[in-house]
Amino acid sequence: MPQPPTNITDELGIALSNLADSATGVFTPTLRLGVTGLSRAGKTIFITALVHNLLTQGRLPGFAPLAEGRFIGARLAEYPDATIPRFAYEQHMAALSAGTPTWPESTRRISQLRLVLKFQSAKWWAGMTGPAILNLDIVDYPGEWLLDLPLLGLSFAEWSVEALERARQPGHEDEAGEFLRELDSTDIAKPANDPDAERLAAAFTTYLRRSREHGALSTLPPGRFLLPGDLEGSPALTFAPLPRPQAAQRHSSLYAMLENRYEAYKAQVVRPFFRDHFARLDRQVVLVDTLRALNTGPAAVNDLETALTAVLAYFRQGEANPLLRPFSRRIDRILFAATKADHVHHTSHDRLEAILNRLVASASKRARFAGAETRSIAMAGIRATSEGTIRENGETLPTLIGTPLEGEVLDGTRYDGRTEIALFPGDLPERPDSLFEGGNPVALNFLRFAPPQHLERNAAGDPVLPHIRLDRALDYLIGDWLA
Repeated sequence: MPQPPTNITDELGIALSNLADSATGVFTPTLRLGVTGLSRAGKTIFITALVHNLLTQGRLPGFAPLAEGRFIGARLAEYPDATIPRFAYEQHMAALSAGTPTWPESTRRISQLRLVLKFQSAKWWAGMTGPAILNLDIVDYPGEWLLDLPLLGLSFAEWSVEALERARQPGHEDEAGEFLRELDSTDIAKPANDPDAERLAAAFTTYLRRSREHGALSTLPPGRFLLPGDLEGSPALTFAPLPRPQAAQRHSSLYAMLENRYEAYKAQVVRPFFRDHFARLDRQVVLVDTLRALNTGPAAVNDLETALTAVLAYFRQGEANPLLRPFSRRIDRILFAATKADHVHHTSHDRLEAILNRLVASASKRARFAGAETRSIAMAGIRATSEGTIRENGETLPTLIGTPLEGEVLDGTRYDGRTEIALFPGDLPERPDSLFEGGNPVALNFLRFAPPQHLERNAAGDPVLPHIRLDRALDYLIGDWLA
């Protein structure tokens, strides 16, 4: 199984960080949960719903510690690493519970949050020791950054060959044409200068963005070009793939300049992300916007499978060894979640899970071989629709009832963001393999819906966030730590 090439210094840094975590958790154990997914997969919604339901003891019948009456409560705590931005839970809840609710902003950089969970253990000695405490550290990071991990094993010349081969594939003219024309008009042996580097980087970034709009995922690295965070405009993000030169290049050439920036990107951006955050996780959630790929077509579905298989190969996964945990953490459980299950009728949820299982089959097989557990689930962190039926041409059809976001268009109708509709979403195929074969996209009536407009309140006055299978996801991810 491939692993990013870490050196002795990296491994020592990882071990020291894990040891520091263990030292602070002698009396209070800490579980580090990574949450990721490619753009628009619903990471912010998932974390907001998870935190809110734990804080308010929401409707989670499938979460065993709460269902059994052993979960006492949760509170937010200050995260020990003061250099990492805090996940903006309060702001996200304010957006969702406003008079006119809106979806919170998407994940654009790494953020973290600590929840302190108090519970009564089910173990026989629990009556003598009293309630137990667990620190749940949630690490939120853009899935696009995962796409960079394979770069650690590629030189600039090797990455350039792969990137340019993809850009020149038939059918990519609309996305890559402008960048390739810029490249053809550039003398890579000329003296290095920033305007040429910036021009090529801008054209390459435009190509990546257009590829993403057309459903491509595996063609996206470097991921920070799409979600730069605090690095926007920096030299580390100002490079592009170049054709292999015919002769050795001077240190002052444009080729050498971009090669150096690529190596700096790996050393100063990708490697620290892996070392300081990614290599210190215990559990991982991978959110997948399966429906978007299905709606785009077989090419997008195959590309999603390629991207997921490639990046998940770099997870440090395997059965956790309690004796080695103070020095080396391993991801021992991975949850694959097909999000936006509220965009199809519940009769299609099993099919959505089957499609997700097919997408992550290779990645799951690798994880299980390494000793990690995996599970797939169709879910919605916050449910934006309800269900009903309509009669059409004498036939009763299952429908979704919700408010499409302003600007959404279906069958020539543009929605205003205020009008509730009943929509027959279409059926998912019974045979998942059919989606990976040539043919037309799945005939789904796919719209983005506004958040629920009128939230219920519990006895304490807290808003109740409707969901689909969030309780099962939560039980799989942390339920055993609260046993």
